[in-house]
Amino acid sequence: MPAYHSIFLQDQDVRIIGNIALLPLRTRTRGPAYALPPLPASTAAIDVDPDSESYDPLDEVLSLFRANTFFRNFEIKGPADRLLIYGILFVSECLGKVRSTMGSREAEKALLNAALDQFSIPGDASFPLNQAFEAPKDRQDAETLRQYLSQVRQELAMRLLQRIYMGGETPSKWWLSFTKRKFMGKSL
Repeated sequence: MPAYHSIFLQDQDVRIIGNIALLPLRTRTRGPAYALPPLPASTAAIDVDPDSESYDPLDEVLSLFRANTFFRNFEIKGPADRLLIYGILFVSECLGKVRSTMGSREAEKALLNAALDQFSIPGDASFPLNQAFEAPKDRQDAETLRQYLSQVRQELAMRLLQRIYMGGETPSKWWLSFTKRKFMGKSL
């Protein structure tokens, strides 16, 4: 059975740096990403329909995370898949920071610190997937990519928190069961 790929592969008018697509996001975090319209009041952030104009790659990362985590191989079909891979690896990193004894405030601090920590981008020696990702062409592209990935990390951390702590103050055991799984055997 093949892994699930991004539905954003067919998007044409998308800026690409290196070989990562800078897709629009539904976010309030400042950064280079084009902002999608907010969700309608009747739609929960967890139940966004993929056909909605507000559906973004971060919704896709969170919905495909559990299924794709079980795959050790992933055929990359385009720039949107590379963003999906990066998002899944970041969610895995975040789940490793949340403990079953943490309250939601404590987990929020831990995940926001993880999102804001220094991180490597494609082309850096410490980036784990340099064989599948191209480095940005110049310093300006590298800085734009770093800002975009920072925006992705911050928004993804906040949305993950909403899902982990849906039931209240204790984290979902179901989400935490994926703590030890490594997508493609890699971590950020």
